[in-house]
Amino acid sequence: MDFFYTVFHFIVAIGLLVAIHEFGHFWVARKVGVKVLRFSLGFGKVVWSHQKTPDSTEYVLSAIPLGGYVKMVDEREGEVNEKDLPFAFNRQPLWARSAIVAAGPIFNLLLAVVLLWAVYIIGETGVRPIVGKIEASSLAAEAGFSEGDEILAVNGENAPTWSEAMGLLFSSAMQGEQSITVSVKNADNIDQQHVLRLSEGDAESPENLYKKLGLKPWSPVLKPIIGTVIDSSPAKAAGLQKGDLIISADNEKIIDWMHWVDYVRSRPGILIELIVEREGVRFPLTIVPETVETEGNSFGRIGASVYVAEDLLNSLKVTYSLPPLDALGVALEKTWFYSTATLEMMGKMVMGKASVKNLSGPISIAQYAGQSAEMGLVPFFKFLALVSVSLGVLNLLPIPVLDGGHLMFFIIESIKGSPLSDKVQMYFQQVGMMMLMALMFFAVFLDIERLFQ
Repeated sequence: MDFFYTVFHFIVAIGLLVAIHEFGHFWVARKVGVKVLRFSLGFGKVVWSHQKTPDSTEYVLSAIPLGGYVKMVDEREGEVNEKDLPFAFNRQPLWARSAIVAAGPIFNLLLAVVLLWAVYIIGETGVRPIVGKIEASSLAAEAGFSEGDEILAVNGENAPTWSEAMGLLFSSAMQGEQSITVSVKNADNIDQQHVLRLSEGDAESPENLYKKLGLKPWSPVLKPIIGTVIDSSPAKAAGLQKGDLIISADNEKIIDWMHWVDYVRSRPGILIELIVEREGVRFPLTIVPETVETEGNSFGRIGASVYVAEDLLNSLKVTYSLPPLDALGVALEKTWFYSTATLEMMGKMVMGKASVKNLSGPISIAQYAGQSAEMGLVPFFKFLALVSVSLGVLNLLPIPVLDGGHLMFFIIESIKGSPLSDKVQMYFQQVGMMMLMALMFFAVFLDIERLFQ
């Protein structure tokens, strides 16, 4: 069921993003007077089609919902009836052809604005951005952060939740900023500013940056009380239940939940003898943590979460929303921010200044689609907005076969006064296709590697 849930939301996400992209091409083509023969969502066998008259646009749904296209009247793609020649794409002025090609990625960026606008109006609930224990010799320690600092803004950008604060920090670092100003309110309710100073290589990858920063969310000291127990887990097999208090493990008193977590993680596959208290009665249990392998390391896991009292949980949450007009301004700013960050990250990967492991392929995107949808409408909208920005920026790159490649050809045409020959354009499009296929295979390879980690 998890697999089908993930696949369903992946298809929904890709279908929406492709539909908006192709609608951009379609809408502008119609507006400038180009005849559109077919508007198709998906590839392969046609499963549904509608055409009002033999001379109007045919609307099509095809079997493979991972793309789409808009077919226009074009003399380069076959013979055109004489009556349709004035409406052929290739006979339009340069500005009209450029507008049609650019419309697809621009509509993706506009979709991101609309989705983020909806996010800020609906509002989202997240964890308050309170800093936990600062790791020694970290960038946060050097900047003067203290446990209990609540982050207010990053480089002047409002950071109402922990995820928003970390997103701003990571994006600023990945854009190459070596000085990031973080506004905080300390434990004494005094406003302060800390400056994170990054060196070359600190932002090579998100994993490396996370370790260097040394910032972790604050969490209260929790009693070792079992919350949720996952089915088919070692905790379930051992007989642990919600509300059980872990008193000791192998005769060692368990002080708090993190003590218990560390104890389990250090004993993969090793039997642990417990004393558990349930409804005031203490009794022994045995449990064997399952072994989890990641990046060459092993750790233990039992498949149970901590119990957190509702009032404590609520005190750590914050709900953030904006009036419609303010939300629109923030949505525009965020779309611009994510667009430039995406472009700069691509540039860094090409220059070798950022790890190519930052790439996400279709498997990772499908996983994110399922996970964000499971979290709720707002996280799913944010996911869609980010992918829509990536799709828009990627398509504007000057790579043949992409929209940006066609725009590059148009720029050359405007300079030399005539289009490049069909032979030259075909050659560059073949090169561009090979580049995209190589990039796709590499992204899928990274996805598979992540699955085995």
